[in-house]
This record gives sequence, C-alpha cells and structure tokens, in this order.
Amino acid sequence: MTAVRSVAAGMNGQIKMLSIKNLHASVGDREILRGVNLEVPTGEVHAIMGPNGSGKSTLSYVLAGRDGYDITDGSILFGGEEIVETPAEERAAKGIFLAFQYPLEIPGVATMTFLKAAMNAQRKARGEAELTTPDFMRRVKVAAEKLNVTQEMLRRPLNVGFSGGEKKRNEILQMALLEPKLAILDETDSGLDIDALKTVSDGVNALRAPDRSMLVITHYQRLLDHIVPDVVHVMAAGRIVRSGGPELALELEANGYADYVGAAAA
Repeated sequence: MTAVRSVAAGMNGQIKMLSIKNLHASVGDREILRGVNLEVPTGEVHAIMGPNGSGKSTLSYVLAGRDGYDITDGSILFGGEEIVETPAEERAAKGIFLAFQYPLEIPGVATMTFLKAAMNAQRKARGEAELTTPDFMRRVKVAAEKLNVTQEMLRRPLNVGFSGGEKKRNEILQMALLEPKLAILDETDSGLDIDALKTVSDGVNALRAPDRSMLVITHYQRLLDHIVPDVVHVMAAGRIVRSGGPELALELEANGYADYVGAAAA
C-alpha cells in the first residue's frame, strides 16, 4: 500500500478518490483514449466537457469496467487501489456507480426486484447483512419521494415505458440507494426537459458529500447551472486538454470546442 499511496496521494498525503495516469483504451482496433490524465479528490465534483467523439463516454465505460473496452496502457487508481484488472462487479461493490446516457429497458425484471437485488448484492460483497423487506421498502420510499419517482413507476418492469426523464430519475434513485463513493454521470441531461433536469439535478446535489466524488460528463453548460462543479475539464481527441474552474464551462458555451479540437489533433 505504501507504493500505491505515493502515487495516488497529493501534496498533503490525502488519497485521491480517482487518479488516472496516461490511460489508453481501444475498442477493437480503434484507439479512443490516448493518454488521459485526471485526478478527482475525495468530496469534489468534476465535469468533463467535449465534442462528440472526444472519448467522454468511453472514459466512463472504462472506469466502470464495461466489457469490450481494452486498456492498452496506463493506470486507474480508485482510493489508492489499482483497478485496471478489476472486474466490473467488483468495482461496483467497491463503490463505483455509472449512470448511463441511455438506460436500458429490461422487460420481465420488476424495478423493485432489481433494486433490492442490487442493494443486497452490494451489501453482501461488503460483508454486511442483507436488508429486511420493511427496511428496504422504507429506504426506497424516502428516496423515491425526493426524486418524484411514483409508486406506479416502481411497479413497472425496469425502465419499460419510461420517458427519458423517468429513466434518469430512476438512475439517480439507484445512486441514492447504493450510496457510491464515486458516481459517474454520463450525459445525465440528455433528453431531459427543464423540469426533469431540475428534478434530477436536485437529486444529484442532495447526494454531494465529503466522502463522495462525482464525475459529470456533459456536452452543455446548462447542466452545470444546476450541478455546479469544483473543476471543469475539456476533453478532445481522447485526452484532457485543459482544466479550470466553473467559468471554463461558460467559455466553452460561448466559444465552442473548435480551438481545442484543432490543438489536440495537431
């Protein structure tokens, strides 16, 4: 652990929640990530912005351990622990959560059954006792009311017949119940109207905590009006090309990504 700590810790000795070094990843014979370097301290919210094809969603899938994405070089430290070889289910149990841009519909799987199975699988992996049915129901009720997730939605098969906003609220409900250490939100604003965006953003903001970090991936500054990040990163051509404060998102909204795309391709 000493060697890992020396790599993952900052100047004050604190372990970063996420530390990515020179990360390269491919899908088939196509390299998409071309040397990503990124650090997210514990308790901070970081946003990644960039044009289509810059590698933002690929980065989220690689961090979550999705099959089909091959890491060819680099390191991913989560809480000081190398996870490049760690399977997706173990990453989830350790506290990594990915909210998808397009959540899948799963006919035949009841939403409540899915939620209970996910929570108990996570608890089992952590050596904790499974939830009793009354405790599970209470937790779901409290979290669902905050996110405007209705009982009718909870009775449906997972995401089946849900609108875009309902699917995203259901994702944030899962996040609230699983209480991850690192939440990765892949274009959570995609397909949301103004009211749904505010509801989802309020749910995300309620989960900000000193021991939880978030990585918010988006094309547009509008999401960051509601979920104000500590740091904004610009991604282009498979790497992080600039980082700054929340004001960087306003600059991107005004000027676009053309300058960064051209510089990254040079």
